[in-house]
Amino acid sequence: MKTTVRISLFSLCVAALAVPLLPVAAAAQTAPTAAVAPAAPAKDSAMALPPGVRIGDYVGEDVMIPMRDGTRLHAQVWRPVAAKGKLPILMQRSPYGFQVERLKKSFTDEYKELAEEGFIFVLQDIRGRFGSEGEFVMLRPMATGTKQIDESTDTYDSIAWLTGSLAGNNGKVGIFGISYGGWTAAMAVINPHPALKAVSVQASPEDMFVGDDFHHNGAFRLDYAWEYAAALETDGRTLKPFGFGKDDTYGWFLKQGELAKLDQVHIGRSLPTWQNFVNHPNYDGFWREQVTSVRMPKTVAVPNLIVAGWWDQEDFYGPLEIYRNQEKGDRNGRNFLVIGPWYHGGWARGDGTRYGPFELGSATSTYFRSQVETRWFRHWLKGEGKLEQPEALVFQTGSNMWKSHKHWPPREGVAARNLYLHAGGKLSFEPPVAGDSEPDSFRSDPADPVPYRARPIPAFLEKDSTWPEWLADDQAPFAQRKDVLFWQTEPLTEDVTIVGDVAAKLFASTTGSDADWVVKLIDVYPSDASVPEKLRGRQMMIANDVFRGRFRSGLSTPAPLAPGAVLDYDIDLHAASHMFRKGHRIAVQIQSSWFPLIDRNPQTYVPNILRAKPEDFTAQTHKVFHDAGHPSSIAVSVETPRK
Repeated sequence: MKTTVRISLFSLCVAALAVPLLPVAAAAQTAPTAAVAPAAPAKDSAMALPPGVRIGDYVGEDVMIPMRDGTRLHAQVWRPVAAKGKLPILMQRSPYGFQVERLKKSFTDEYKELAEEGFIFVLQDIRGRFGSEGEFVMLRPMATGTKQIDESTDTYDSIAWLTGSLAGNNGKVGIFGISYGGWTAAMAVINPHPALKAVSVQASPEDMFVGDDFHHNGAFRLDYAWEYAAALETDGRTLKPFGFGKDDTYGWFLKQGELAKLDQVHIGRSLPTWQNFVNHPNYDGFWREQVTSVRMPKTVAVPNLIVAGWWDQEDFYGPLEIYRNQEKGDRNGRNFLVIGPWYHGGWARGDGTRYGPFELGSATSTYFRSQVETRWFRHWLKGEGKLEQPEALVFQTGSNMWKSHKHWPPREGVAARNLYLHAGGKLSFEPPVAGDSEPDSFRSDPADPVPYRARPIPAFLEKDSTWPEWLADDQAPFAQRKDVLFWQTEPLTEDVTIVGDVAAKLFASTTGSDADWVVKLIDVYPSDASVPEKLRGRQMMIANDVFRGRFRSGLSTPAPLAPGAVLDYDIDLHAASHMFRKGHRIAVQIQSSWFPLIDRNPQTYVPNILRAKPEDFTAQTHKVFHDAGHPSSIAVSVETPRK
């Protein structure tokens, strides 16, 4: 099978749910393919099901679905054994296969509540993967003519065949999925087949340079990108983890030379995805043409339940941005948002009663699957039940309560406030005054970067990886480092709740000609018996991100920083809905490295950091200003008391 890869947008959740990501192009649709009888996949297909295979109350069979160009795509069809009457079709499309052992878990976890409701599940390998024929293109160019194909046309043709060929279907189709599957669901709404009645775009990336898997504000997500490329592009049908030897990932990456040559040095050949990272260090057309919501219709026609997790370690930016962009064309109330207390895809497994050491007070994942997702598809595909879905259903961390909003971010019941940095490590809602003028400084050394986790840092693809929950890590140890600045409020005398967008306004300088700025908004737990022992003094990260200084004037136009100049940086920390409890403190950490989550900035400007030589990396002194003329702050929306 020939494989062509331009760039892969990966979002792998280590725990059996493999789901990368990449945006592809809109398609010119043609008439649906004529229905034909199901055909078994080729005998050598890795996905062939045993005859009469059952999982619980469902029985499965293989079909091959013809596309407009004659290529056949493999799918599994799973029906409830005791089905009565005609049922709608629920579809997922993936490049990672649907192995029976994985599905046994899915039908008791991800699909459990939907399976109990009763649907015909269709699980399809996308073109060129596993049992499907054709050429696999991880980022297929836009279809431009009637004979051209992409993920949108393949979805259209598949729905046409399924509704015309599968016995016992009611002619209505829903599509859902997480990460890569969320992206394929987004692609399905481009000139959608008339039978497509509802989708749920879950944890889909939006922009791989701005805020999703591979870059954040131009800063390269080193370990994630390397492990992905090495796993996906060294074997066409497996995800074999890269071997780091005796080193942890921090130690291994710190020893590497020019990053552009990692693939040749350690794999023995060029990896297409890795070289795409090397050859596109700035926000050019290569990245822009991948933006997901640009491909989606400007007017929302197919009802869409967009799902995000507050602690999504891979694609939190994506679903919120897709929702925001789609909302501009939602004239008929078809665009909805759910944000829960989950890591990437966490709502699809387990009961969601906890995240890391934090108890959530209820079975949040079970609630979503049974009371939100299942009701959503029951309403649109079966015509049963009144749709009572709020515009935005959001879990408020801290208070552990679900909240309904008419808009996201909320427009009512909030007030814009700024948390200001002050001298002496103080943080408050009061702006700086005269005399509060001395900046804080630290020495940032690329030879000793700040780790993003306490060492040893495991590979995220290794067995039993804790990668999905790294955002729950205690941030207190990092505040003790000399190259991490820390500010905090006095203990709160009353609850403070923030809800909506969060952003940093940073005034800073460097002795070098480039710098990264990492900003974290933190909830500091009391150190006394008012909280469980495991949480005493713990620093819980509420919002965060990194900004690469060279892109201060635009992600497409990198430029050296003027050494010593006090420059302002607007850093999007995305969003939060969190109650800082009475007795807690609100804190901010600022640093200039986050390794190896983010590649090291040489701090001496070079055109392409992945081609930087060891001698380009130099220690520099950074300063953060917080005087009346340079009021560094965190912008939040504070919930106001109801009258």
